[in-house]
Amino acid sequence: MKLRRRRPAAEDETWDDVPAAQPEPDLVDSEDETGWQTSTVSLSGAARLARIGAWVLIASGPLLGVASLLGTSAPAQSAPAAAPAAQSVADTGPSGFAQLYVAAYIEAGQGTENSLSPYFAGSITLTSQPGTRSTTRTVAVASREVQPGYWTVTVAARVAQKDSKGAWTDSGLQYFQVPVQVLGPLSAGGSKKSEDGAAGYAATALPAQVAAPGALKPSGLGYGTDRGSNPADPATQTIAGFLSAYLAGKGELDRYTSPGVTLRAIAPAPYAGVEITDVADDSGNASNTTVPTDGAVRQALATVTAKDASGATYPLTYALTLRSRGGRWEVASLGSAPVLQRGGAPELASPSPNSGGTDDTGASSSPSPSPSSS
Repeated sequence: MKLRRRRPAAEDETWDDVPAAQPEPDLVDSEDETGWQTSTVSLSGAARLARIGAWVLIASGPLLGVASLLGTSAPAQSAPAAAPAAQSVADTGPSGFAQLYVAAYIEAGQGTENSLSPYFAGSITLTSQPGTRSTTRTVAVASREVQPGYWTVTVAARVAQKDSKGAWTDSGLQYFQVPVQVLGPLSAGGSKKSEDGAAGYAATALPAQVAAPGALKPSGLGYGTDRGSNPADPATQTIAGFLSAYLAGKGELDRYTSPGVTLRAIAPAPYAGVEITDVADDSGNASNTTVPTDGAVRQALATVTAKDASGATYPLTYALTLRSRGGRWEVASLGSAPVLQRGGAPELASPSPNSGGTDDTGASSSPSPSPSSS
């Protein structure tokens, strides 16, 4: 009879031979019905490896997801390989749709007309060579609703064009008007009062190239007193200290702000130093540097020269509200825009047919200033 050895029940017992057919829970080795033989040591090691493998998969999951996204995603439309890199502009509704349409239109050419099918369902025949034009930036500069759910959007596009030698040249800003029909709720630019259902957009025609909208001549600012950059002026001292802390990290903002005002300095500090170039305010008397009694309020506009670590300098302008307390000026708020003259209204400096007025549908339009050419 084939014998197998039984594990001692206690340290003072000896190993005994027992019949192999006798069931024994303390056998060192076990054999399953398949004939595969596995020791308890190897089972323990396999379990540890399984646990380690599971943790590795869990930890690597986000990395695998990112790798998969980077490896499989691609823009629906892209500029030619040698074209200048485009800047993404976040926009929504008819304006965002029009921007995408204009970019696709400029880059399309003979044989690539189907790239416009997501935007325009009409028949298109292009004769230009594809890949000879590209957009490095598109911005919607004006839009108006000509009738419920139907918009006209003016898009400014910075266009680059490939010359006969294959080199890209800047063709400047070009403007296109795009008619966009919207199916969806009012919040998406459509005509439905209900928010149910997704919005849909479709161009009713090809883009029309138009002249630039008329530039606006802004009204005057509400700072009639030019105080210069007098370092002995208490208001200038407060502004200089505040902006040095705000832009260059020199000192604490709390030292220059009114009680209860919470402002945070830019971090990390983008500049190494700040110099006051000019201060204008609404005091009405540039020679008077006396700080008035507590609670007096003054609107100030400070122009500064900021210097970075390389020594390069940049002009910046800040609108501030000052409040007097304890014989000194404190910053009560950092304005988001300079104060305009009371009753001032902007005017069109150079009106154009595409910049305002009313169209043949009777819908009014609002002109928009031209975007920066840079």
